[in-house]
Amino acid sequence: MKYEGAIYRPPSEADSLILQVTVGCSHNKCTFCGSYKDKKFRVKSFEEIKEDVEEAKEYARFIRKVFIADGDALVIPQKRLIPIMELIRGAFPKLERIGIYGNTKSILKKSVDELKQLKDLGLGIVYLGVESGDQVVLDRVCKGTTLEKTEEAAKRVKEAGMILSVTVLLGLGGVERSRIHAEETGKFLTKIDPHYTGALSVIIVPGTPLAEQVKRGEFKVPTPYQLLEELEIMIENTNPTHMFFASNHASNYLPVKAWLPEEKEKILKAIRHVLDKKDPSMLRPEFLRAL
Repeated sequence: MKYEGAIYRPPSEADSLILQVTVGCSHNKCTFCGSYKDKKFRVKSFEEIKEDVEEAKEYARFIRKVFIADGDALVIPQKRLIPIMELIRGAFPKLERIGIYGNTKSILKKSVDELKQLKDLGLGIVYLGVESGDQVVLDRVCKGTTLEKTEEAAKRVKEAGMILSVTVLLGLGGVERSRIHAEETGKFLTKIDPHYTGALSVIIVPGTPLAEQVKRGEFKVPTPYQLLEELEIMIENTNPTHMFFASNHASNYLPVKAWLPEEKEKILKAIRHVLDKKDPSMLRPEFLRAL
């Protein structure tokens, strides 16, 4: 497999074959993200992709899941993406699901019918980075979209019959907008009603615009317990139909997971217990946190 640069995938794709069809991220302007700063975005040629698929068939022919990387592969125009999907589907006879990252802009470039076409070819889950339900925060981190557009994108994915998995980022509003960020994110999750939500915690990556803001004193990172308070507030304000919520990513100080709303009080009780105790041994050590 001819991977270019570091490869990222969602935790739930740990046992998937990672197939890199794009290099980098089509947006690549978020102030907090350093994942693709060393890559210039491009879509790999069909010949390059086919070569990787042929190689993968030799050792992973009976793979059940494929994840299409890099940061925003859904941005590939439909006429180029369909042959890639057909190639993948034809190569792995036991294939059950294909997953992909998609941002708001790339999802909205496709109609519901086009997304359904991809669903019929095996695309079963779209991972969407929501980050915050506070438009002020989104503008500050240069997310490049609006809540209204993200809501429409989420709606299209679900209408196409695919699983919608979103991520939100604790601490992204800094200390200044901590409560507002948490409250509004919970409300927005309620509105878009995804199947899965993963909460990560902000980590300041050297060389990013956010790191420079921290140096200049323009952004103050919430403390571990302030991040837990955000988590509590966010869950308090999240009232979905039926959603799996997890903060078990390596960036988080307290890994929790629960079905909402069924286990809402249970998870809130666990968070409040840690907040009451203020015992550092109950938190993930700083040296174990990672993106």
